[in-house]
Amino acid sequence: MSDPQAELRNLKPNHKYLIAVDSDGCAFDSMEIKHKECFIPNFIKYFNLQPVSKYAREAAEFTNLYSKWRGANRFIAYTLALDLLKERPEVIARNARIPELKGVREWMKRESRLGNPALQAEVEKTGDPDLKLALQWSLAVNESVSNIVYNVPPFPLVRESLETVSQWADVIVCSATPHEALVREWREHDIAKYVRFIGGQEVGSKKEMIAMAIADGKYQKQNALMIGDAPGDMKAAKDNGILYFPINPNGEEKSWELFYHEAAEKFKNGEYAGDYEAKLIEEFEKLLPERPPWK
Repeated sequence: MSDPQAELRNLKPNHKYLIAVDSDGCAFDSMEIKHKECFIPNFIKYFNLQPVSKYAREAAEFTNLYSKWRGANRFIAYTLALDLLKERPEVIARNARIPELKGVREWMKRESRLGNPALQAEVEKTGDPDLKLALQWSLAVNESVSNIVYNVPPFPLVRESLETVSQWADVIVCSATPHEALVREWREHDIAKYVRFIGGQEVGSKKEMIAMAIADGKYQKQNALMIGDAPGDMKAAKDNGILYFPINPNGEEKSWELFYHEAAEKFKNGEYAGDYEAKLIEEFEKLLPERPPWK
């Protein structure tokens, strides 16, 4: 992949509509297996959380799956899990040492492409031990994902939805997952053919990707829609002034049914914005809390 940002910026519209789709937990039922079997075991291993593994798992599951941070970039969500862990009474009682990862936090403030290539470059430039550790963890996660996560199909009606909308809209993948994994998953299930561009964490944040896609008035904002399963997806859409269709966690099948049978057509006919979108967002926002259950 030469310069994915340039590729996205230079994408010429074939249609007047743009639909950006998130991947993990939105198009694919892959969030649970990726975090529970790949991210979290490596989180415990690399950050030496074995003495408090039960609480480390609970914190990471909360930030990545069951809270308003669901779907956030891995470095953001897992440093947040460390913060929750550090203040938990049971962890304090065990005198467990929770890593600060100061170097990672500083890097996150100055870098928007929060992926392994940018992290690798920063490690080479600074030699920071926190960044080295984060990179080791992140590479180990990717290796676990490629070993463990396959044969995970898209949710029912995702294929049919993409097939239908790609006839009248330009569809792009807008995800915080590494590019290599995205391409592999979308090709494995033969749905890459419905999208014009596959964007992962190396391209930038979801907000930046949407901004690049709609730059220079290529699409009217009321003709652009983000489909996602996390508040961060909604924020990326709203920060760019475009519409949002939520895929509800634990209600994904029903959400895709609604999109396929009704919402896609409403979007195409200019009937989606306003009360219809607001009602869907209101239901969605109730599903993901900010406060963990143990507080």
